[in-house]
Amino acid sequence: MKIKLLLAVLFYANVMLGQQNALTRIATITNVESVKISDENGTMLVSPLYDETTVLHNPLNGWVMYAGRTAEPSYWDKEYYVSDIGTSVKVKDYASAGYIRTSWSSLNPAEGVYAWRNPHSQIGRLINGAKERDLPIAFRIVVDGRDQGMNTPHFVFDAGAQYYIENSSFPDRLTPLPQDPIFKKYYTKFIEAFAQDFNNPDEVAFIDAYGFGKWGEAHNVVYADPKYATAEDTERWKEEVLEWVTDLYTKNFTHIPLIINYHRLIGHPESWGEPHKNSEKLLEIAINKGYSLRQDAFGMTDYYQAWEKMFADKWRFKRPILMEGGWITAGAHRYWLDSSKNYRKDYPEDVRKGEFDTAADAHVNMMDFRAGDTDSWFEKAFPLVQRFVSEGGYRLYPDQVYLPTIVKAGKEISISHRWQNMGWGYLPNNIPQWNFKYKVAFALLDERGKVKKIFVDQDSEPADWLKDHPVNYIYNVKIDVPVGRYFWAVAIVDTTKESRPAIQLAVKGDMTPEGWLKLTNTDVK
Repeated sequence: MKIKLLLAVLFYANVMLGQQNALTRIATITNVESVKISDENGTMLVSPLYDETTVLHNPLNGWVMYAGRTAEPSYWDKEYYVSDIGTSVKVKDYASAGYIRTSWSSLNPAEGVYAWRNPHSQIGRLINGAKERDLPIAFRIVVDGRDQGMNTPHFVFDAGAQYYIENSSFPDRLTPLPQDPIFKKYYTKFIEAFAQDFNNPDEVAFIDAYGFGKWGEAHNVVYADPKYATAEDTERWKEEVLEWVTDLYTKNFTHIPLIINYHRLIGHPESWGEPHKNSEKLLEIAINKGYSLRQDAFGMTDYYQAWEKMFADKWRFKRPILMEGGWITAGAHRYWLDSSKNYRKDYPEDVRKGEFDTAADAHVNMMDFRAGDTDSWFEKAFPLVQRFVSEGGYRLYPDQVYLPTIVKAGKEISISHRWQNMGWGYLPNNIPQWNFKYKVAFALLDERGKVKKIFVDQDSEPADWLKDHPVNYIYNVKIDVPVGRYFWAVAIVDTTKESRPAIQLAVKGDMTPEGWLKLTNTDVK
């Protein structure tokens, strides 16, 4: 079939361009499913081949590798033997981000001391280990002390910040009251220092930017001793604290996606119960400031319920959704008691399937390799890992590009290009931190493959590309380059970085080292 296609192209090219030029053109077309000359002006249709299996390391897309706060840098090289493919693989090679859920006290153990700036500290070594492996890092910073100990630095309490002790048997487990002015003063100082070093999208994937409540999951937040807190005070504190902390993060992290847990009891002093009437309003305060969404209970039937599904549906393709599995199958939870009755004891792969199905329903962009449970993904549920690579998040490619093969210098031409998203998620180019910075661009390369001119189609919008809905564009542009032979190439570029290729395309083909997909050559006369 390919031989017939090439012969057909050669025939038409010979007629229109001359035999020698045609032979040159055919030799350069190596990455397409079909090519043909479509009109007497030499317009060529190029159809790149789709790649459905390669792991794409794109922002806010794909798998997230979790690391415990005490992990060594070598953790990022963790391997598992995968019987399905008969070899060992590195988790990192499947991940687009490394996630560290850690405490304020581990990052800021003393006033003015920031552990990440010390390359010999444990947390500094872990963070730098991810950087050395080109793995973008992500964070959640926890302050609550009830289950995990002193997550807030002691100097904050020494300065007079108010706190709550849930269990008198553990008098050293202090939980700060987030509306307290002394707490807010020191937390503000810390976040400002943290942002000085981590407001860098080249190194940071996202910030889980709320962090209050048990485990920082945005529920069971303490504002006062429960025996004395009134409902009226609680509702006022919930909104005041959420307004304050989201303002703090959005002010300081101007280039990094910010995430909040869409919990039906957001900011509330309880963890379980019916959805609170104010939860949607509070979450939308954060979303309207630019926050994206995550949920920490995927696969937990009694926890991820109708309200969560409704909320995810409402914001689908308006804000990206990140998932975390709720059940810890590695000995911590009795997951087989889940009310779905779908999980068998000693079969963690059942839970992985439940998480995958719920994630697909929510159209999530990212799934988790949670520390302690990652082994079951690779050793017992690897086909689901591969399915998410192929089906989840966003996978973008141009399936049709019409390009002129002969161009008159200084004249305007039209390029027709159509884009497909083969994933169930979307490229969240619409979040405020990105501000529509990703655009389609065409480049003219010289015969050595060097970029001579870039043309950015400002009307192209990757956030609009959804599965089963291809999007077409007609791009008119003036060709202002010297006479000569060039090669057309295409990429999704970051317009804030000199329009360099930024999004890995799901294509098989001839890519330049910079990330341009070569299409076909053209003569500028």
